[in-house]
Amino acid sequence: MTSASTPTTAPPQDIASALHIIDGERRPASSGEVMDVISPIDGNVLTTMPKGTRDDADAAIAAARAAFDDGRWSDLAPVARKKVLLKWAALIEENAKELATLGVKNNGTEIGMALKAEPMSAAGTIKYFAEAVDKIFGEIAPTGTGNLGLVHKQPVGVVGAIVPWNFPLMIGTWKLGPALAAGCTVVLKPAETASLTLVRLAELALEAGMPAGVFNVVTGEGGTVGAAIAESHDVDVLVFTGSGATGRRLMQASAASNMKRVYLELGGKSPNIVFADAPNLDEAAKTSAHGIFRNSGQVCIAGSRLLVERSIHDDFVAKLKTHAEAMVVGNPLDANTTSGAVNSKPQLEQNLSFVKRAVDEGATLVTGGQRILEETGGYYMQPTILTDVKPNDFIAQEEVFGPVLVVIPFDTEEEALAIANGTKYGLASAVWTENLSRAHRMVRKLHAGVVHVNTYGGADVTVPLGGVKQSGNGHDKSLHAFDKYLELKTAWFKL
Repeated sequence: MTSASTPTTAPPQDIASALHIIDGERRPASSGEVMDVISPIDGNVLTTMPKGTRDDADAAIAAARAAFDDGRWSDLAPVARKKVLLKWAALIEENAKELATLGVKNNGTEIGMALKAEPMSAAGTIKYFAEAVDKIFGEIAPTGTGNLGLVHKQPVGVVGAIVPWNFPLMIGTWKLGPALAAGCTVVLKPAETASLTLVRLAELALEAGMPAGVFNVVTGEGGTVGAAIAESHDVDVLVFTGSGATGRRLMQASAASNMKRVYLELGGKSPNIVFADAPNLDEAAKTSAHGIFRNSGQVCIAGSRLLVERSIHDDFVAKLKTHAEAMVVGNPLDANTTSGAVNSKPQLEQNLSFVKRAVDEGATLVTGGQRILEETGGYYMQPTILTDVKPNDFIAQEEVFGPVLVVIPFDTEEEALAIANGTKYGLASAVWTENLSRAHRMVRKLHAGVVHVNTYGGADVTVPLGGVKQSGNGHDKSLHAFDKYLELKTAWFKL
């Protein structure tokens, strides 16, 4: 493992204080309180943002409700919504460098990944759904003579969106794109530790001509702002990416309020399965390392459980160790960095505690496991590999959300499947093999929403992303994402 240059951040005055975007206006918290925005690069305060209140959330929900009910967005011709959305996407592209740099300072993602996975991905997602908006058709039912059955697809109403801190623009637009294209209005709550780019995104939406109240952003704590959105009787759909514990609370809040639809993406402990007949073991090792150590492992679909056929286990672990120790950990604004900062001090401390517990319970630390560059004040952790881990060990069952990889050997295809499916999660997975029949069998039998074959992490907006079991329900991306934001209405005519 090598380290990049000493992290530096711009002085606080270079980043304006963030404000809520409510009903087309930039607003402070109704209480006047603010929260410091801490950069994980060096632990310094970047700027401040409003510490949102329930009144703030309620104001945003009221604005979204009014904007939906009066039809200023939903009643526009689809081509008119498309025009605004495409202008918005163009503005995101024009401001890509600013957005990427702001995001790196706020959440620690390495700059190369941030530029591609954040503003450019966000713009592409908005364009994809904008182009689809005038291609949503209803249906004519095959009724008997004398009747006509029509099936309309209509926007569901007000959407509450709560998004995480690892890729706020990318994940945010996975929800915003189809919701806004469908004609819904949105109240979005960013993560407390990564709000700045989403506030800027809302400003660009207004610049693109999106009517006031259609897209609102309220910053603050989940227990206040997030809870207010989840408990509101004026929110029709709630979409969330984050932890399972929070997901459970959101479902309970829905049941206790208006029984709003709730769609969840809750992460995973994704198995990456390497058979001895993998077409290129060197490539498999490199891709597997990048699949867990890029962005410091803070990726929902990270391949954090590596299952390796026993006959190649030791050699493969040696290859992994080489790739892990070659990762350049450090200042995410440095183009040479390949693994940036952990998003926050509490997350870093949790990562380290998980590794310590694993070692205490018998795991072998192959490499990493330590905080580094502590003198900078930033939150950096070595890429970490653990072996001698049993399938049911804590470290093999729980999501770390950090640069921590566990390696587990297997002997047969059946054993690999049993280990892979033996967690509460089911988000992503991968299979490395030259045996086409085996690949198809594994795709069918793996309990996961995504199965990669001879790669890891590849996908684009045209295919759905969603989990099974406790990794969630519903899907982001692809045309299937519209299902969350449209409702069916039957019209039955007597002719």
